[in-house]
Amino acid sequence: ETWWLRLLIVLWASTDSLGVPSPSKEIRGFFDPSYYEAVNRGDQEVPEYFNFASDVVDKWMQEEKDGKRAHHPAFWWVNSQNKEVKWSFEELAFLSRKAANVLSGPCGLQRGDRVLIILPRIPEWWLLILACMRTGIIFIPGTPQLTAKDISYRIQASKAQGIVVAEQSVNAVDSIIAECKFLKTKLVVSDRGRAGWLKFNDLLQAASGDHDCIKSRSEELMLIYFTSGSTGLPKMVEHCHSSYGIGFTSSGSRHWMNLSSSTVFWNTSDPGWVKTAWSNLFGPWIHGSCVFVHHLPQFEPTVILNTLVKYPITTFCTAPTAFRMMVQHNATSYKFRSLKHCVTGGEPLNPEVFQQWKTQTGLDIYEGYGQTETVTICANVQGMKIKSGSMGRASPPYDVQVVDDEGNIQPPGKEGDVAIRTKPKRPFCLFLKYTDNPEKTAATERGDFYITGDRAVKDEEGYFWFVGRSDDIINSSGYRIGPFEVESALMEHPAVVESAVVSSPDPIRGEVVKAFIILSPAFLSHDPEALIQELQDHLKKSTAPYKYPRKIEFVKELPKTVAGKIQRSVLRKQEWS
Repeated sequence: ETWWLRLLIVLWASTDSLGVPSPSKEIRGFFDPSYYEAVNRGDQEVPEYFNFASDVVDKWMQEEKDGKRAHHPAFWWVNSQNKEVKWSFEELAFLSRKAANVLSGPCGLQRGDRVLIILPRIPEWWLLILACMRTGIIFIPGTPQLTAKDISYRIQASKAQGIVVAEQSVNAVDSIIAECKFLKTKLVVSDRGRAGWLKFNDLLQAASGDHDCIKSRSEELMLIYFTSGSTGLPKMVEHCHSSYGIGFTSSGSRHWMNLSSSTVFWNTSDPGWVKTAWSNLFGPWIHGSCVFVHHLPQFEPTVILNTLVKYPITTFCTAPTAFRMMVQHNATSYKFRSLKHCVTGGEPLNPEVFQQWKTQTGLDIYEGYGQTETVTICANVQGMKIKSGSMGRASPPYDVQVVDDEGNIQPPGKEGDVAIRTKPKRPFCLFLKYTDNPEKTAATERGDFYITGDRAVKDEEGYFWFVGRSDDIINSSGYRIGPFEVESALMEHPAVVESAVVSSPDPIRGEVVKAFIILSPAFLSHDPEALIQELQDHLKKSTAPYKYPRKIEFVKELPKTVAGKIQRSVLRKQEWS
Protein backbone atom coordinates (compact mmCIF):
# COMPACT_ATOMS: atom_id res chain seq x y z
CA GLU A 1 0.00 0.00 0.00
CA THR A 2 2.34 2.68 -1.25
CA TRP A 3 1.47 6.39 -1.27
CA TRP A 4 0.69 6.38 -4.98
CA LEU A 5 -1.74 3.47 -4.61
CA ARG A 6 -3.57 5.35 -1.86
CA LEU A 7 -3.71 8.43 -4.10
CA LEU A 8 -5.24 6.36 -6.89
CA ILE A 9 -7.86 5.03 -4.48
CA VAL A 10 -8.77 8.59 -3.44
CA LEU A 11 -9.01 9.68 -7.08
CA TRP A 12 -11.11 6.60 -7.95
CA ALA A 13 -13.48 7.36 -5.08
CA SER A 14 -14.26 10.74 -6.65
CA THR A 15 -15.17 9.20 -10.01
CA ASP A 16 -17.10 6.20 -11.19
CA SER A 17 -15.63 3.33 -13.19
CA LEU A 18 -16.37 5.12 -16.48
CA GLY A 19 -14.64 8.39 -15.63
CA VAL A 20 -17.88 10.30 -15.07
CA PRO A 21 -17.70 12.90 -12.27
CA SER A 22 -19.01 11.78 -8.90
CA PRO A 23 -22.80 12.26 -8.70
CA SER A 24 -22.45 14.31 -5.51
CA LYS A 25 -20.50 16.88 -7.55
CA GLU A 26 -22.41 16.82 -10.82
CA ILE A 27 -25.92 15.58 -11.58
CA ARG A 28 -26.68 16.13 -15.25
CA GLY A 29 -30.39 15.44 -15.10
CA PHE A 30 -33.21 13.46 -13.62
CA PHE A 31 -32.67 10.58 -16.07
CA ASP A 32 -28.94 10.37 -15.32
CA PRO A 33 -27.77 7.21 -13.51
CA SER A 34 -25.61 9.32 -11.20
CA TYR A 35 -28.75 10.93 -9.76
CA TYR A 36 -30.05 7.57 -8.59
CA GLU A 37 -26.68 6.47 -7.30
CA ALA A 38 -26.71 9.60 -5.15
CA VAL A 39 -30.15 8.59 -3.85
CA ASN A 40 -28.86 5.11 -3.03
CA ARG A 41 -25.88 6.55 -1.13
CA GLY A 42 -28.11 8.89 0.84
CA ASP A 43 -26.59 12.03 -0.75
CA GLN A 44 -29.91 12.82 -2.43
CA GLU A 45 -33.48 12.43 -1.18
CA VAL A 46 -35.83 10.02 -2.94
CA PRO A 47 -37.89 12.24 -5.27
CA GLU A 48 -41.51 12.80 -4.28
CA TYR A 49 -42.69 11.80 -7.75
CA PHE A 50 -41.11 9.21 -10.02
CA ASN A 51 -42.20 7.24 -13.06
CA PHE A 52 -39.64 5.20 -14.92
CA ALA A 53 -41.42 5.49 -18.27
CA SER A 54 -41.50 9.28 -18.30
CA ASP A 55 -38.47 10.12 -16.14
CA VAL A 56 -36.04 7.69 -17.77
CA VAL A 57 -37.27 6.25 -21.09
CA ASP A 58 -38.78 9.52 -22.33
CA LYS A 59 -35.71 11.47 -21.25
CA TRP A 60 -33.43 9.16 -23.27
CA MET A 61 -35.88 9.61 -26.15
CA GLN A 62 -35.37 13.37 -25.92
CA GLU A 63 -31.59 12.92 -25.80
CA GLU A 64 -31.84 11.00 -29.09
CA LYS A 65 -33.98 13.69 -30.66
CA ASP A 66 -31.53 16.38 -29.55
CA GLY A 67 -28.60 14.43 -30.99
CA LYS A 68 -26.99 13.99 -27.56
CA ARG A 69 -27.15 10.19 -27.60
CA ALA A 70 -25.69 7.89 -30.22
CA HIS A 71 -28.33 6.08 -32.25
CA HIS A 72 -27.75 2.49 -31.18
CA PRO A 73 -30.67 0.30 -30.14
CA ALA A 74 -32.34 0.55 -26.77
CA PHE A 75 -33.91 -2.85 -27.39
CA TRP A 76 -32.68 -5.67 -29.63
CA TRP A 77 -34.64 -8.92 -29.91
CA VAL A 78 -33.70 -11.99 -31.97
CA ASN A 79 -34.86 -15.57 -32.40
CA SER A 80 -33.36 -18.74 -33.88
CA GLN A 81 -35.00 -18.04 -37.26
CA ASN A 82 -32.85 -14.91 -37.69
CA LYS A 83 -35.78 -12.57 -37.12
CA GLU A 84 -34.82 -9.32 -35.39
CA VAL A 85 -36.58 -6.38 -33.75
CA LYS A 86 -34.58 -3.24 -32.99
CA TRP A 87 -36.03 -0.18 -31.28
CA SER A 88 -34.44 3.12 -30.36
CA PHE A 89 -35.65 4.88 -27.21
CA GLU A 90 -37.77 7.09 -29.47
CA GLU A 91 -39.48 4.05 -31.02
CA LEU A 92 -39.79 2.35 -27.64
CA ALA A 93 -41.45 5.42 -26.13
CA PHE A 94 -43.83 5.80 -29.07
CA LEU A 95 -44.91 2.15 -29.13
CA SER A 96 -45.35 1.99 -25.35
CA ARG A 97 -47.61 5.07 -25.50
CA LYS A 98 -49.71 3.25 -28.08
CA ALA A 99 -49.80 0.20 -25.79
CA ALA A 100 -50.91 2.45 -22.92
CA ASN A 101 -53.84 3.61 -25.02
CA VAL A 102 -54.75 -0.02 -25.71
CA LEU A 103 -54.89 -0.81 -21.99
CA SER A 104 -56.87 2.27 -20.99
CA GLY A 105 -59.03 2.27 -24.13
CA PRO A 106 -60.40 -1.01 -25.58
CA CYS A 107 -59.31 -2.99 -22.53
CA GLY A 108 -61.11 -0.64 -20.14
CA LEU A 109 -58.41 -0.82 -17.45
CA GLN A 110 -57.86 2.08 -15.07
CA ARG A 111 -55.20 3.37 -12.72
CA GLY A 112 -54.92 0.99 -9.76
CA ASP A 113 -56.29 -2.03 -11.64
CA ARG A 114 -54.16 -5.16 -11.63
CA VAL A 115 -53.17 -7.07 -14.74
CA LEU A 116 -51.40 -10.43 -14.94
CA ILE A 117 -48.87 -10.51 -17.81
CA ILE A 118 -47.86 -14.04 -18.81
CA LEU A 119 -45.68 -13.81 -21.89
CA PRO A 120 -42.53 -15.50 -23.20
CA ARG A 121 -39.47 -13.49 -24.24
CA ILE A 122 -41.21 -11.41 -26.92
CA PRO A 123 -40.97 -7.64 -27.52
CA GLU A 124 -44.57 -7.01 -26.48
CA TRP A 125 -43.68 -7.80 -22.85
CA TRP A 126 -41.49 -4.70 -22.64
CA LEU A 127 -44.11 -2.49 -24.32
CA LEU A 128 -46.84 -3.65 -21.94
CA ILE A 129 -44.70 -3.18 -18.81
CA LEU A 130 -43.94 0.42 -19.82
CA ALA A 131 -47.61 0.90 -20.76
CA CYS A 132 -48.64 -0.14 -17.25
CA MET A 133 -46.24 2.41 -15.76
CA ARG A 134 -47.67 5.12 -18.00
CA THR A 135 -51.26 4.36 -16.99
CA GLY A 136 -50.77 3.49 -13.32
CA ILE A 137 -52.00 -0.08 -13.91
CA ILE A 138 -50.32 -2.51 -11.50
CA PHE A 139 -48.56 -5.25 -13.44
CA ILE A 140 -48.03 -8.81 -12.21
CA PRO A 141 -45.50 -10.76 -14.32
CA GLY A 142 -45.80 -14.53 -14.66
CA THR A 143 -43.94 -17.25 -16.53
CA PRO A 144 -45.59 -19.06 -19.48
CA GLN A 145 -44.78 -22.31 -17.68
CA LEU A 146 -47.66 -21.66 -15.27
CA THR A 147 -50.41 -24.27 -15.37
CA ALA A 148 -54.14 -23.53 -15.37
CA LYS A 149 -54.17 -24.16 -11.61
CA ASP A 150 -51.26 -21.73 -11.12
CA ILE A 151 -52.97 -19.05 -13.18
CA SER A 152 -56.26 -19.49 -11.35
CA TYR A 153 -54.53 -19.07 -7.98
CA ARG A 154 -52.74 -15.90 -9.12
CA ILE A 155 -55.82 -14.29 -10.62
CA GLN A 156 -57.93 -14.97 -7.55
CA ALA A 157 -55.26 -14.08 -5.00
CA SER A 158 -54.41 -10.79 -6.73
CA LYS A 159 -58.01 -9.96 -7.74
CA ALA A 160 -56.62 -9.12 -11.18
CA GLN A 161 -58.99 -7.27 -13.52
CA GLY A 162 -56.98 -8.11 -16.63
CA ILE A 163 -54.74 -10.79 -18.09
CA VAL A 164 -52.37 -10.74 -21.06
CA VAL A 165 -51.07 -14.01 -22.52
CA ALA A 166 -49.56 -15.49 -25.64
CA GLU A 167 -51.54 -18.00 -27.65
CA GLN A 168 -50.00 -20.97 -25.84
CA SER A 169 -51.73 -19.95 -22.57
CA VAL A 170 -55.20 -19.16 -23.93
CA ASN A 171 -56.70 -22.62 -23.35
CA ALA A 172 -55.36 -22.75 -19.79
CA VAL A 173 -57.02 -19.41 -18.97
CA ASP A 174 -60.28 -20.33 -20.65
CA SER A 175 -60.46 -23.55 -18.62
CA ILE A 176 -60.52 -21.64 -15.30
CA ILE A 177 -62.19 -18.39 -16.30
CA ALA A 178 -65.43 -19.23 -14.47
CA GLU A 179 -63.52 -19.18 -11.16
CA CYS A 180 -62.16 -15.67 -11.71
CA LYS A 181 -64.96 -13.27 -10.81
CA PHE A 182 -62.77 -10.12 -10.84
CA LEU A 183 -61.36 -10.67 -14.33
CA LYS A 184 -62.96 -8.41 -16.96
CA THR A 185 -60.33 -8.14 -19.73
CA LYS A 186 -58.50 -10.87 -21.69
CA LEU A 187 -55.81 -9.76 -24.11
CA VAL A 188 -53.90 -12.16 -26.37
CA VAL A 189 -50.60 -11.40 -28.12
CA SER A 190 -50.92 -13.45 -31.27
CA ASP A 191 -51.01 -13.16 -35.05
CA ARG A 192 -54.47 -14.70 -35.03
CA GLY A 193 -57.47 -13.91 -32.90
CA ARG A 194 -59.19 -16.17 -30.37
CA ALA A 195 -62.87 -16.12 -29.48
CA GLY A 196 -63.57 -14.03 -26.40
CA TRP A 197 -60.14 -12.39 -26.46
CA LEU A 198 -59.03 -8.92 -27.52
CA LYS A 199 -56.16 -9.08 -30.02
CA PHE A 200 -53.26 -6.89 -28.90
CA ASN A 201 -51.47 -6.74 -32.27
CA ASP A 202 -54.45 -5.21 -34.08
CA LEU A 203 -55.31 -2.84 -31.23
CA LEU A 204 -51.70 -1.62 -31.04
CA GLN A 205 -51.60 -0.83 -34.73
CA ALA A 206 -54.83 1.19 -34.52
CA ALA A 207 -53.99 3.02 -31.28
CA SER A 208 -52.90 6.65 -31.07
CA GLY A 209 -49.30 7.42 -30.22
CA ASP A 210 -50.29 10.34 -28.01
CA HIS A 211 -50.57 9.62 -24.30
CA ASP A 212 -49.99 11.64 -21.14
CA CYS A 213 -48.11 9.62 -18.53
CA ILE A 214 -49.57 9.69 -15.01
CA LYS A 215 -47.74 11.57 -12.28
CA SER A 216 -46.97 8.81 -9.81
CA ARG A 217 -45.57 9.22 -6.32
CA SER A 218 -42.37 7.30 -5.64
CA GLU A 219 -44.04 5.20 -2.93
CA GLU A 220 -47.13 4.38 -5.04
CA LEU A 221 -47.66 0.68 -5.78
CA MET A 222 -46.29 -0.22 -9.23
CA LEU A 223 -45.97 -4.02 -9.43
CA ILE A 224 -46.59 -7.30 -7.64
CA TYR A 225 -44.42 -10.38 -7.96
CA PHE A 226 -45.40 -13.83 -6.77
CA THR A 227 -42.56 -15.60 -4.98
CA SER A 228 -41.37 -18.87 -6.50
CA GLY A 229 -43.30 -20.95 -4.00
CA SER A 230 -40.40 -23.20 -3.04
CA THR A 231 -41.53 -23.26 0.61
CA GLY A 232 -45.31 -23.07 0.27
CA LEU A 233 -48.00 -21.18 -1.63
CA PRO A 234 -46.55 -18.18 -3.46
CA LYS A 235 -46.78 -14.86 -1.62
CA MET A 236 -47.48 -11.56 -3.34
CA VAL A 237 -44.61 -9.09 -2.99
CA GLU A 238 -45.49 -5.42 -3.51
CA HIS A 239 -43.04 -2.88 -4.93
CA CYS A 240 -43.45 0.83 -5.53
CA HIS A 241 -42.28 3.03 -8.42
CA SER A 242 -38.97 3.92 -6.78
CA SER A 243 -37.90 0.56 -5.30
CA TYR A 244 -36.83 -1.14 -8.52
CA GLY A 245 -36.68 1.95 -10.73
CA ILE A 246 -34.22 3.81 -8.51
CA GLY A 247 -32.94 1.14 -6.14
CA PHE A 248 -31.28 -1.04 -8.76
CA THR A 249 -28.73 1.47 -10.03
CA SER A 250 -25.56 1.74 -7.96
CA SER A 251 -23.59 -1.47 -7.43
CA GLY A 252 -26.73 -3.27 -8.57
CA SER A 253 -26.33 -2.16 -12.16
CA ARG A 254 -23.43 0.05 -13.13
CA HIS A 255 -20.73 -1.54 -11.00
CA TRP A 256 -22.04 -5.08 -10.75
CA MET A 257 -23.32 -5.45 -14.32
CA ASN A 258 -20.80 -3.05 -15.89
CA LEU A 259 -23.42 -0.89 -17.59
CA SER A 260 -22.98 2.26 -19.63
CA SER A 261 -24.69 3.82 -22.66
CA SER A 262 -22.50 1.67 -24.96
CA THR A 263 -23.29 -1.66 -23.25
CA VAL A 264 -25.18 -4.43 -25.03
CA PHE A 265 -26.58 -6.43 -22.12
CA TRP A 266 -28.04 -9.93 -22.38
CA ASN A 267 -29.80 -11.61 -19.49
CA THR A 268 -31.41 -14.99 -20.23
CA SER A 269 -34.00 -14.83 -17.41
CA ASP A 270 -37.64 -15.72 -18.00
CA PRO A 271 -39.87 -12.58 -18.06
CA GLY A 272 -41.85 -13.99 -15.15
CA TRP A 273 -39.00 -13.44 -12.68
CA VAL A 274 -37.51 -10.40 -10.99
CA LYS A 275 -34.15 -10.83 -12.70
CA THR A 276 -35.77 -9.74 -15.97
CA ALA A 277 -37.15 -6.57 -14.36
CA TRP A 278 -33.79 -5.78 -12.77
CA SER A 279 -31.48 -6.75 -15.62
CA ASN A 280 -33.60 -6.45 -18.75
CA LEU A 281 -35.40 -3.23 -17.97
CA PHE A 282 -34.62 -0.97 -15.00
CA GLY A 283 -30.85 -1.48 -14.72
CA PRO A 284 -29.84 -1.20 -18.39
CA TRP A 285 -32.25 1.53 -19.43
CA ILE A 286 -31.45 3.84 -16.55
CA HIS A 287 -27.90 3.80 -17.97
CA GLY A 288 -29.03 4.09 -21.59
CA SER A 289 -27.78 0.56 -22.35
CA CYS A 290 -29.12 -1.74 -25.04
CA VAL A 291 -31.27 -4.61 -23.74
CA PHE A 292 -30.55 -7.71 -25.84
CA VAL A 293 -33.11 -10.54 -25.78
CA HIS A 294 -33.09 -13.97 -27.40
CA HIS A 295 -36.48 -15.66 -27.64
CA LEU A 296 -35.06 -18.95 -26.27
CA PRO A 297 -38.23 -21.09 -26.11
CA GLN A 298 -36.00 -23.78 -24.60
CA PHE A 299 -32.65 -23.46 -22.88
CA GLU A 300 -29.93 -24.92 -25.08
CA PRO A 301 -26.28 -24.30 -24.09
CA THR A 302 -25.07 -24.35 -27.71
CA VAL A 303 -27.64 -21.68 -28.69
CA ILE A 304 -26.40 -19.48 -25.83
CA LEU A 305 -22.75 -19.96 -26.80
CA ASN A 306 -23.37 -19.37 -30.51
CA THR A 307 -25.38 -16.21 -29.76
CA LEU A 308 -22.46 -14.84 -27.75
CA VAL A 309 -20.28 -15.51 -30.79
CA LYS A 310 -22.66 -13.98 -33.36
CA TYR A 311 -23.79 -10.76 -31.65
CA PRO A 312 -21.82 -7.85 -30.06
CA ILE A 313 -22.94 -8.64 -26.50
CA THR A 314 -20.64 -6.96 -23.97
CA THR A 315 -22.22 -8.10 -20.69
CA PHE A 316 -23.88 -11.48 -20.15
CA CYS A 317 -26.00 -12.65 -17.25
CA THR A 318 -27.41 -16.12 -16.65
CA ALA A 319 -28.08 -18.51 -13.78
CA PRO A 320 -25.34 -20.68 -12.23
CA THR A 321 -27.13 -23.76 -13.60
CA ALA A 322 -26.68 -22.38 -17.12
CA PHE A 323 -22.98 -21.74 -16.55
CA ARG A 324 -22.66 -25.32 -15.27
CA MET A 325 -24.23 -26.61 -18.48
CA MET A 326 -22.13 -24.40 -20.74
CA VAL A 327 -18.76 -25.40 -19.28
CA GLN A 328 -19.68 -29.02 -20.05
CA HIS A 329 -19.78 -28.00 -23.75
CA ASN A 330 -16.23 -26.60 -23.50
CA ALA A 331 -16.58 -22.87 -24.17
CA THR A 332 -12.90 -22.80 -25.21
CA SER A 333 -13.89 -23.57 -28.80
CA TYR A 334 -16.24 -20.53 -28.97
CA LYS A 335 -14.69 -17.15 -29.80
CA PHE A 336 -16.92 -14.48 -28.32
CA ARG A 337 -17.22 -11.35 -30.41
CA SER A 338 -17.39 -8.63 -27.76
CA LEU A 339 -18.01 -10.23 -24.36
CA LYS A 340 -16.14 -8.55 -21.50
CA HIS A 341 -18.21 -9.11 -18.36
CA CYS A 342 -20.25 -12.02 -16.92
CA VAL A 343 -22.80 -11.84 -14.11
CA THR A 344 -24.85 -14.42 -12.24
CA GLY A 345 -27.44 -14.65 -9.47
CA GLY A 346 -30.59 -16.42 -8.37
CA GLU A 347 -28.77 -19.32 -6.71
CA PRO A 348 -25.23 -19.83 -5.41
CA LEU A 349 -22.42 -20.32 -7.91
CA ASN A 350 -20.20 -23.34 -7.38
CA PRO A 351 -16.51 -22.36 -7.14
CA GLU A 352 -15.68 -25.26 -9.47
CA VAL A 353 -17.90 -23.80 -12.20
CA PHE A 354 -16.39 -20.34 -11.67
CA GLN A 355 -12.93 -21.75 -12.23
CA GLN A 356 -13.92 -23.82 -15.27
CA TRP A 357 -15.52 -20.78 -16.95
CA LYS A 358 -12.45 -18.67 -16.15
CA THR A 359 -10.17 -21.33 -17.61
CA GLN A 360 -12.24 -21.78 -20.77
CA THR A 361 -13.04 -18.12 -21.53
CA GLY A 362 -10.61 -16.00 -19.51
CA LEU A 363 -13.58 -14.19 -17.96
CA ASP A 364 -14.57 -13.91 -14.32
CA ILE A 365 -18.17 -14.38 -13.18
CA TYR A 366 -19.42 -11.63 -10.87
CA GLU A 367 -21.94 -13.16 -8.49
CA GLY A 368 -24.74 -11.14 -6.90
CA TYR A 369 -27.42 -11.95 -4.36
CA GLY A 370 -30.90 -10.56 -3.92
CA GLN A 371 -34.54 -11.51 -3.49
CA THR A 372 -37.95 -10.75 -4.93
CA GLU A 373 -38.44 -8.56 -1.85
CA THR A 374 -35.25 -6.59 -2.44
CA VAL A 375 -32.95 -5.28 -5.10
CA THR A 376 -29.33 -6.43 -4.93
CA ILE A 377 -28.33 -7.20 -1.34
CA CYS A 378 -24.73 -8.25 -1.95
CA ALA A 379 -22.54 -8.38 -5.03
CA ASN A 380 -19.04 -8.84 -6.36
CA VAL A 381 -18.49 -5.59 -8.23
CA GLN A 382 -15.84 -4.26 -10.54
CA GLY A 383 -12.67 -3.24 -8.74
CA MET A 384 -13.29 -5.72 -5.90
CA LYS A 385 -11.25 -8.80 -5.30
CA ILE A 386 -13.45 -11.74 -6.25
CA LYS A 387 -13.57 -14.48 -3.66
CA SER A 388 -14.83 -17.52 -5.51
CA GLY A 389 -17.97 -18.85 -3.85
CA SER A 390 -18.76 -15.60 -2.03
CA MET A 391 -21.90 -13.53 -2.60
CA GLY A 392 -19.74 -10.41 -2.33
CA ARG A 393 -20.15 -7.39 -0.09
CA ALA A 394 -23.23 -5.40 0.91
CA SER A 395 -24.75 -3.23 -1.85
CA PRO A 396 -26.00 0.33 -1.20
CA PRO A 397 -28.27 1.50 0.24
CA TYR A 398 -28.41 -1.59 2.42
CA ASP A 399 -26.71 -2.14 5.76
CA VAL A 400 -26.40 -5.94 5.64
CA GLN A 401 -25.49 -7.99 8.71
CA VAL A 402 -25.51 -11.57 9.94
CA VAL A 403 -27.71 -11.84 13.06
CA ASP A 404 -28.72 -14.48 15.59
CA ASP A 405 -32.21 -15.55 16.67
CA GLU A 406 -32.58 -12.42 18.84
CA GLY A 407 -31.44 -10.01 16.14
CA ASN A 408 -27.95 -9.50 17.56
CA ILE A 409 -25.16 -8.92 15.04
CA GLN A 410 -22.83 -11.89 14.77
CA PRO A 411 -19.04 -11.47 14.67
CA PRO A 412 -17.05 -12.43 11.55
CA GLY A 413 -16.94 -16.17 11.03
CA LYS A 414 -20.14 -16.86 12.99
CA GLU A 415 -23.12 -18.24 11.06
CA GLY A 416 -26.51 -16.55 11.26
CA ASP A 417 -29.40 -15.10 9.28
CA VAL A 418 -28.72 -12.58 6.51
CA ALA A 419 -30.48 -9.40 7.61
CA ILE A 420 -31.04 -5.85 6.32
CA ARG A 421 -31.26 -2.98 8.80
CA THR A 422 -34.72 -1.35 8.70
CA LYS A 423 -34.55 0.96 11.73
CA PRO A 424 -34.55 3.84 12.31
CA LYS A 425 -35.45 4.15 8.60
CA ARG A 426 -36.68 1.41 6.27
CA PRO A 427 -34.70 1.37 2.98
CA PHE A 428 -36.82 2.79 0.17
CA CYS A 429 -36.01 -0.10 -2.19
CA LEU A 430 -37.20 -2.82 0.17
CA PHE A 431 -40.62 -4.27 -0.70
CA LEU A 432 -43.71 -2.56 0.71
CA LYS A 433 -45.43 -5.66 2.13
CA TYR A 434 -46.88 -9.06 1.31
CA THR A 435 -50.31 -8.35 -0.16
CA ASP A 436 -53.16 -9.16 2.24
CA ASN A 437 -50.74 -10.99 4.53
CA PRO A 438 -49.75 -8.81 7.52
CA GLU A 439 -48.66 -11.88 9.52
CA LYS A 440 -46.07 -12.90 6.90
CA THR A 441 -44.91 -9.29 6.58
CA ALA A 442 -44.46 -8.98 10.35
CA ALA A 443 -42.66 -12.33 10.48
CA THR A 444 -39.83 -10.93 8.35
CA GLU A 445 -38.94 -8.38 11.06
CA ARG A 446 -36.59 -9.20 13.94
CA GLY A 447 -35.47 -6.32 16.12
CA ASP A 448 -33.98 -3.66 13.85
CA PHE A 449 -33.74 -5.96 10.83
CA TYR A 450 -35.57 -7.52 7.90
CA ILE A 451 -34.71 -11.23 7.86
CA THR A 452 -34.13 -12.68 4.41
CA GLY A 453 -34.54 -16.34 5.38
CA ASP A 454 -31.05 -17.17 4.13
CA ARG A 455 -28.14 -18.28 6.30
CA ALA A 456 -24.60 -17.01 5.78
CA VAL A 457 -21.24 -16.20 7.33
CA LYS A 458 -19.56 -12.80 7.01
CA ASP A 459 -15.75 -12.77 6.93
CA GLU A 460 -13.30 -10.17 8.25
CA GLU A 461 -13.29 -8.30 4.92
CA GLY A 462 -17.08 -7.99 4.75
CA TYR A 463 -17.68 -10.76 2.21
CA PHE A 464 -20.79 -12.90 2.71
CA TRP A 465 -20.67 -16.67 2.27
CA PHE A 466 -23.96 -18.45 1.61
CA VAL A 467 -24.76 -21.43 3.82
CA GLY A 468 -28.35 -22.22 2.80
CA ARG A 469 -31.98 -21.40 3.32
CA SER A 470 -32.92 -21.39 6.99
CA ASP A 471 -35.14 -24.42 6.53
CA ASP A 472 -32.53 -26.26 4.42
CA ILE A 473 -29.93 -26.48 7.20
CA ILE A 474 -29.10 -30.05 8.24
CA ASN A 475 -28.39 -30.70 11.94
CA SER A 476 -26.53 -34.00 12.28
CA SER A 477 -25.13 -34.97 15.67
CA GLY A 478 -25.00 -31.29 16.61
CA TYR A 479 -23.20 -30.29 13.41
CA ARG A 480 -25.08 -27.73 11.29
CA ILE A 481 -24.48 -28.49 7.62
CA GLY A 482 -25.50 -26.28 4.70
CA PRO A 483 -26.48 -28.18 1.54
CA PHE A 484 -24.73 -25.82 -0.85
CA GLU A 485 -21.20 -26.65 0.27
CA VAL A 486 -21.87 -30.38 -0.11
CA GLU A 487 -23.43 -29.83 -3.55
CA SER A 488 -20.43 -27.74 -4.62
CA ALA A 489 -18.01 -30.46 -3.53
CA LEU A 490 -20.02 -33.08 -5.42
CA MET A 491 -19.88 -30.91 -8.55
CA GLU A 492 -16.10 -31.25 -8.55
CA HIS A 493 -16.43 -34.97 -9.34
CA PRO A 494 -16.77 -35.77 -13.07
CA ALA A 495 -19.61 -38.24 -12.41
CA VAL A 496 -21.95 -35.50 -11.13
CA VAL A 497 -24.04 -33.39 -13.50
CA GLU A 498 -26.37 -31.99 -10.84
CA SER A 499 -27.19 -32.70 -7.21
CA ALA A 500 -29.53 -31.75 -4.37
CA VAL A 501 -28.68 -32.29 -0.71
CA VAL A 502 -31.26 -32.58 2.08
CA SER A 503 -31.60 -34.05 5.56
CA SER A 504 -32.68 -37.65 6.00
CA PRO A 505 -33.78 -39.31 9.28
CA ASP A 506 -31.26 -41.41 11.18
CA PRO A 507 -31.87 -43.31 14.45
CA ILE A 508 -28.41 -42.47 15.84
CA ARG A 509 -27.62 -38.96 14.55
CA GLY A 510 -31.16 -37.63 14.32
CA GLU A 511 -30.61 -36.72 10.70
CA VAL A 512 -27.85 -37.21 8.15
CA VAL A 513 -26.88 -35.75 4.81
CA LYS A 514 -28.48 -37.35 1.77
CA ALA A 515 -27.54 -36.49 -1.82
CA PHE A 516 -29.77 -36.98 -4.85
CA ILE A 517 -27.48 -37.09 -7.88
CA ILE A 518 -27.95 -36.92 -11.65
CA LEU A 519 -25.05 -38.83 -13.20
CA SER A 520 -23.02 -37.93 -16.24
CA PRO A 521 -23.78 -40.33 -19.16
CA ALA A 522 -20.21 -41.65 -19.01
CA PHE A 523 -20.83 -43.02 -15.49
CA LEU A 524 -24.27 -44.58 -15.98
CA SER A 525 -22.78 -48.06 -16.49
CA HIS A 526 -20.58 -47.94 -13.39
CA ASP A 527 -21.29 -50.17 -10.42
CA PRO A 528 -23.62 -48.05 -8.19
CA GLU A 529 -22.20 -49.21 -4.87
CA ALA A 530 -18.62 -48.63 -5.96
CA LEU A 531 -19.53 -45.20 -7.29
CA ILE A 532 -21.27 -44.25 -4.03
CA GLN A 533 -18.12 -45.18 -2.11
CA GLU A 534 -15.98 -43.20 -4.55
CA LEU A 535 -18.16 -40.10 -4.16
CA GLN A 536 -18.18 -40.37 -0.37
CA ASP A 537 -14.38 -40.67 -0.32
CA HIS A 538 -14.17 -37.64 -2.60
CA LEU A 539 -16.34 -35.60 -0.22
CA LYS A 540 -14.30 -36.60 2.81
CA LYS A 541 -11.22 -35.20 1.09
CA SER A 542 -12.69 -32.03 -0.39
CA THR A 543 -14.72 -30.80 2.60
CA ALA A 544 -15.04 -31.44 6.34
CA PRO A 545 -15.56 -35.22 6.77
CA TYR A 546 -18.71 -34.80 8.88
CA LYS A 547 -20.41 -33.21 5.87
CA TYR A 548 -20.13 -36.17 3.52
CA PRO A 549 -23.47 -37.69 2.37
CA ARG A 550 -24.06 -40.91 4.28
CA LYS A 551 -26.90 -41.62 1.86
CA ILE A 552 -26.76 -41.24 -1.91
CA GLU A 553 -29.50 -41.87 -4.45
CA PHE A 554 -29.03 -41.66 -8.21
CA VAL A 555 -32.00 -40.06 -10.01
CA LYS A 556 -32.88 -39.05 -13.57
CA GLU A 557 -34.24 -35.61 -12.61
CA LEU A 558 -34.67 -33.29 -9.65
CA PRO A 559 -37.88 -31.46 -8.65
CA LYS A 560 -37.68 -27.78 -9.57
CA THR A 561 -39.83 -24.67 -9.46
CA VAL A 562 -40.95 -23.12 -12.74
CA ALA A 563 -38.00 -20.74 -12.27
CA GLY A 564 -35.64 -23.73 -12.42
CA LYS A 565 -34.61 -23.70 -8.77
CA ILE A 566 -34.24 -27.06 -7.06
CA GLN A 567 -37.06 -27.76 -4.60
CA ARG A 568 -35.15 -29.28 -1.71
CA SER A 569 -38.37 -29.07 0.32
CA VAL A 570 -39.97 -31.72 -1.92
CA LEU A 571 -37.05 -34.10 -1.45
CA ARG A 572 -36.87 -33.39 2.28
CA LYS A 573 -40.59 -34.12 2.69
CA GLN A 574 -40.11 -37.33 0.72
CA GLU A 575 -37.37 -38.42 3.13
CA TRP A 576 -39.28 -37.58 6.30
CA SER A 577 -42.80 -38.65 5.32
